[in-house]
Amino acid sequence: MGIRIGILGYGNLGRGVECAVAANEDMELAAVFTRREPSRLKIASAGVPVVNVKDAEAWKDKIDVMVLCGGSATDLPVQTPQYAKLFHVIDSFDTHARIPEHYAAVDKAAKESGHIGIISVGWDPGLFSLARVYSNAILPEGKDYTFWGKGVSQGHSDAIRRIKGVKNAKQYTVPVESALEAVRSGSNPELSTRQKHTRECFVVLEEGADAAQVEQEIKTMPNYFADYDTTVHFITEEELLKNHGGLAHGGFVIRSGKTGHEKEHSHIIEFNLKLDSNPEFTTSVLIAYARAAYRLAKEGQTGCRTVLDIPPAYLSPRSGEDLRKHLL
Repeated sequence: MGIRIGILGYGNLGRGVECAVAANEDMELAAVFTRREPSRLKIASAGVPVVNVKDAEAWKDKIDVMVLCGGSATDLPVQTPQYAKLFHVIDSFDTHARIPEHYAAVDKAAKESGHIGIISVGWDPGLFSLARVYSNAILPEGKDYTFWGKGVSQGHSDAIRRIKGVKNAKQYTVPVESALEAVRSGSNPELSTRQKHTRECFVVLEEGADAAQVEQEIKTMPNYFADYDTTVHFITEEELLKNHGGLAHGGFVIRSGKTGHEKEHSHIIEFNLKLDSNPEFTTSVLIAYARAAYRLAKEGQTGCRTVLDIPPAYLSPRSGEDLRKHLL
């Protein structure tokens, strides 16, 4: 029997976890949990039960790791500590500023119930976090730069859709090429928020909406667009669905550092991702860390962890001997 995975929430992330489980031979999908009426939810995996979240406790001995696929704004701060009382859990909580308090809440719940919880798993936070820690440890004299995109920001797209007069919208975060090149040159530039990224918006208006008013609201929106050079394109819904239906994303983590007694030698460490499907890639990372959670639990460990606490070998289905022989 493989590692029994539960999915809580069946949106873009939930469907991605379903794909990732199918791609890993040491795992099986045990059940999908939903807040919806289970009989109305059609999933891709034949023979896998769909269960209302209210009945989750009855499954606490039938699930090895529960993958929580809710949103970071309101779902995960409540759900991860709650379900850590019943299961070993893993989430993709990505509100960077609130990770310490989320960690504390999950750690308390998981220790009290004897479970493992791994939080903030994905690519940022996640793989980008690892790149930052490795490169800071290796080049203590230097500067960090993180660029996101070009890709769809689901949060920013949602913010546009909430504006009165907007029927639908997609927003792309785009790194400024000249800023990227300056960083890669080793010149350690000081870059403002505006100098690092631009934002490109594709907007479908409601009938009779004021385009100038909508554009003004987008460009002046605090925390989302006001600090960026923002371009707004008004298009038809047909164009949006045809040309902007995907969820591609990616980004770069770069550390530019110096070594030598006179700091005479420059070095660049760069980690980058180019993703056709942000949710499918994110959930592929989640599933690798679900394997680690299972192994930690087998060792009797409890409490909360992040990607920074997990040995790389725990992510792989291969044995230590096999990893040393083929990947070291």
